[in-house]
Amino acid sequence: MLIESLSVFPEMFEPVMSTSILGRARAAGLFEFQAHNLRDWTHDRHRTVDDEPYGGGAGMLMKVEPLHEAITDLASDPVLPRPHVVFFTPCGVPFTQHVAERLASYDRLLFVCGRYEGMDERAYELADERLSIGDYVLTGGELAAMVVTDAVVRLIPGVLGDEMSNKDESFATGDDGGLLEYAQYTRPASFNGSEVPSILLSGDHAKVDAWRRRNAIERTCHWRPDLLDQARLTEVERAYANEVLRALRATDDSE
Repeated sequence: MLIESLSVFPEMFEPVMSTSILGRARAAGLFEFQAHNLRDWTHDRHRTVDDEPYGGGAGMLMKVEPLHEAITDLASDPVLPRPHVVFFTPCGVPFTQHVAERLASYDRLLFVCGRYEGMDERAYELADERLSIGDYVLTGGELAAMVVTDAVVRLIPGVLGDEMSNKDESFATGDDGGLLEYAQYTRPASFNGSEVPSILLSGDHAKVDAWRRRNAIERTCHWRPDLLDQARLTEVERAYANEVLRALRATDDSE
């Protein structure tokens, strides 16, 4: 997979892309990353990428010309496949694990990072899709691009040492997915009077798996009950989730 960014501040990416799991995966050739400087597609001596908005208002807007020229140029590479072009904007579809899994199926991704007060609306005509990583305001799209890149790259086969790592995690959408991940513990078994659940020390893998599944349901009921509607649950598990929810509501009502 080739992942690219188009940004006014391409230097922001290298520390992230060369560190930890991303850095090791990149060094191993499991994916490639290239950060492009939008200013390379400008033609004035100041390398201008922004201008005042028509109609007035605070701040500056990114100009359509360099964005159009850059994306068109990158997409017309005769050797590489055409990139799937992603813009980050509050108007975009919320980014989820399901979206990450879909993006991981592309051979080439191009993340276009906004700055200032936004972009000339005509630039969005070049987007294959628009994404939002949340209902809050950032100073630019670079951080959003890093978040999405991290979520996508870890889905590439071989990036994580244990192939089950992706399947067992919160929000995973595999056969057992849709729930928050179960609680996990490590040594010591006892800490400040808090004990690791004894079943996890039993060595009985079937019982451990059953406990983890029930715990994942309980944690989802407690912290993110909104996920239950889309979670893959058996009838017995759905009934158990409803029982947990009733108990939580009864506790809330009594307080």
